[in-house]
Amino acid sequence: MAGNAAVMKLSSNVPGCALAIEQVFQEAGFPKDLFRALTIGSAKVEAVIEHPLVRAVTLTGSGPAGRAVAGKAGSLLKKTVLELGGSDPYLVLEDADLDFAAAVCARGRLINSGQSCIAAKRFIVLDKVHDLFVDLFVKRMSAAKMGDPLSRDTEIGPQARHDLRDALHRQVEKSIAKGARCVLGGEIPKSPGAYYPPTVLTNVTRGMPAYHEELFGPVGSVIRAADEDAAIAVANDSVFGLGGGVITRDIVRGERVAAKIESGNVFVNDNVRSDPRLPFGGLNESGYGRELSHYGIKEFVNIKTIVVS
Repeated sequence: MAGNAAVMKLSSNVPGCALAIEQVFQEAGFPKDLFRALTIGSAKVEAVIEHPLVRAVTLTGSGPAGRAVAGKAGSLLKKTVLELGGSDPYLVLEDADLDFAAAVCARGRLINSGQSCIAAKRFIVLDKVHDLFVDLFVKRMSAAKMGDPLSRDTEIGPQARHDLRDALHRQVEKSIAKGARCVLGGEIPKSPGAYYPPTVLTNVTRGMPAYHEELFGPVGSVIRAADEDAAIAVANDSVFGLGGGVITRDIVRGERVAAKIESGNVFVNDNVRSDPRLPFGGLNESGYGRELSHYGIKEFVNIKTIVVS
């Protein structure tokens, strides 16, 4: 990391992950204490940011957490990089291979049981292929096996916490109350655990949580668009701007549409994912700055000019 030392605080409910990451650095031969995990609660984060040896801060998390961290760091004139939430749009154009499109969209929506900032979330489908896409998408989503996360056969595990599962369900219920149609799932299972089934909402329009908010779970929002321009407008009608996708048989068209989507990352005919070779980050309420690649390295170095006459 360009000579930086680092301390890392993960969510308080996963201290084992933090310690495991620290152990990986130690086993890789990094100098002692160059990378350390902090097993502290959120209440102590402010003191860490205030510490004079902490020169910059990066956060992956929610919008409210990003505002709190950026506000504190900004008051101390310390640089921040924020990777926050997303509501990634996937545009399915009328020339797409619809079976392929349904597979890509289902895979993108169900990654980590739907709990990923770059999971596909809004599926903006051109009117000519809308109904057939919905049928294929529902078929793919319903085929995913929900069960024990420790089983290799499981494709969908539980949500991280019961309160998060319940909040997701309220977003679904509010969207249905406003006119969305639930064509798959949408009910909390009676079995133990914070499970939520693969769910598909259609007839999603402005004013619904499923249109505007991040649905952090296996719920897909299908939005009908009259044409390409309308689809791009819907994609950009969001406070977020992290990832996005375009599915089309015409690669040149896909590149052109991708360039018009206001997002930090847009993949054509594939799922959005991070790659150490490529800069990764968002805009608007998805944060700012970049991780990975040489752009990420340069976020936390000081550019110094020396002139010798």
